Formats: sequence, C-alpha cells, structure tokens
Amino acid sequence: MNGITIREATEQDRDAIRAIEEAAFGQDGEARLVELLVGASDDVLELVAERDGELVGHVLFSRLMVETRNRSFAAVALAPLAVSPAAQGQGIGVALVEEAHRRLRAAGETLSVVLGDPAYYGRFGYAHESAAGFESDYQGEALQAISWGEAPASGRLVYAPAFQEL
Repeated sequence: MNGITIREATEQDRDAIRAIEEAAFGQDGEARLVELLVGASDDVLELVAERDGELVGHVLFSRLMVETRNRSFAAVALAPLAVSPAAQGQGIGVALVEEAHRRLRAAGETLSVVLGDPAYYGRFGYAHESAAGFESDYQGEALQAISWGEAPASGRLVYAPAFQEL
C-alpha cells in the first residue's frame, strides 16, 4: 500500500494509539480497552499502520477462551480496529486485518471472533453463521467468527476481564 508500513506496536506508540482510537470512535472507550488489555498482558497481537513517521491505524487481538463442558480452547478476539479519520477509506483497516490474520495463522491461532459490522468484516471471511453456535453476552448478528483449521463451533466465549471493566 502506498507509503504505509505495518508493524508491531511498541511502548512508544501508546499516546498515538490512544489518539487514533479516540478520534476514530469519537470517545475514549476503545482507547481504555486497549490500555486495559495491554496492561493485563491479554493482548495476543497488536499492529499499527504508519505513514511518513505518523501512526494512522491500529488493530488489537486479545486472548479469548472458548469454554466447553470438558475443555478450554484458546482463540482471539479482534477489538478494536481503528483508522485516523483523515486516513479512512484508503484500505488501511483492510491491510491491518489481513496482515494480522497472516501473523495469527503463522503463530498457530485457529479461531478469531469479532463484534462488528457484518458488511465490513465479512470481506475477511468473518460470518455470523460461524459464531451462531457460541454462547456469548454479545450474541447477535454482529458477532462473527472465522476459523483457520480445527476450531470449536460451540461453547461459551470468555473474553479478557477488560471487556467487563468498561
């Protein structure tokens, strides 16, 4: 993509990440979620998009557990994804998610869940049909999943504690 570098987030990026999240969502809930997830070491993968030395996008995947009667299965939750308002509509969010998916698959992750716009996240392969069998406080059309290999299709989704703190 034109002049965009995607890389792992660093501690030096914290203020810029907060600014991107607040600008993209118009409030600080997602920025606080990022800080709580990272502070509790519940982050699995955190990427930023940089252009000309300035951060313009951010995505975070945190640990999610799928609990069944007799076992627990590690998965990831995509939340949040944000692009600076001035940089939206340029494919930066798509590039962040696609690169994150590539890295997650390479690391052996097999299930990702997102709560978001089905039209947007459907382009990556997320589907409500893939998440419909899960018990979740967020169950509904916006709850979607994608799997890359053997992954459960049912069970209770247990998000990192930061999600309950908001």
